[in-house]
Amino acid sequence: MATKRIVVCGGNGFLGSRVCKSAVARGWDVTSISRSGEPQWSSVTSSPSPPSWSHKVTWESADILKPSTYAPLLKQADYVAHSMGILLEADYKGVISGRESPVAGLKRAFSATKAGSQNPLQRKSAEDLKSQEKDGQITYELMNRDSAITLAQEANKEGVKAFAYVSAAGGAPVLPERYIQSKRAAESTISSEFPKMRGVFIRSPLLYDSSRIITIPMAAITGATTVFNGITGGLFGGFLGAAAAKPLKADVVAEALVEALSDENVKGPVEVKEIEGLAQKAWRKGML
Repeated sequence: MATKRIVVCGGNGFLGSRVCKSAVARGWDVTSISRSGEPQWSSVTSSPSPPSWSHKVTWESADILKPSTYAPLLKQADYVAHSMGILLEADYKGVISGRESPVAGLKRAFSATKAGSQNPLQRKSAEDLKSQEKDGQITYELMNRDSAITLAQEANKEGVKAFAYVSAAGGAPVLPERYIQSKRAAESTISSEFPKMRGVFIRSPLLYDSSRIITIPMAAITGATTVFNGITGGLFGGFLGAAAAKPLKADVVAEALVEALSDENVKGPVEVKEIEGLAQKAWRKGML
């Protein structure tokens, strides 16, 4: 049986690095794409030293907004994963630097609409994605939606069998509605525009791991919210969004993503319960 090849966009991140680890454990040929190449290990694990499995990953430097920098790396890939995006937009920088008033900054951060790129489906071959905001701001639409659509577009050109997109379980009270809208728009467009390529959309909840201390109390708070949502019969689920979804350990979601790619029956949105089921299936395989 030929060795499977996966390209992980954002493979040096908190979740992406664990996707690489899971794929390596299966004996897959793994390539990570990110602007900085290899991770700063202290930011994604509990140690500053590279783990043993990392030496089996090809760490490539490329820019997600410049398809020409990563397109050659997609050749002969079986699977491609998009594991990057932004949780918060950078409007606060303008406020801190004094270029924008706090009121104007908050208004812009929570505005109902913002521009993405020049439309990834209509861009010319090898054309970079460019923010259409007046100051070139990196928006949800640009990173969470258009960069994913463009990566899927390039993967489809290379005949990639399956494409995994790390989406989200829902919005949250502290995040603009456009955060989840951009995620859902990416899912919808990838499904409709590239039907021959199996799209897998991992609707991840809040992720935690002991190597990133701040995620532990956040997970505890979110876990309590999940219990509250269950007691109230999901009455506040729509308002709470991701805050009402059970938090999962980052390794669980990574295992589930890799298992979903390897299982031809998995397609479309993958919700929290399904993520847990896929991870358990993966671990059972590992025990055999």
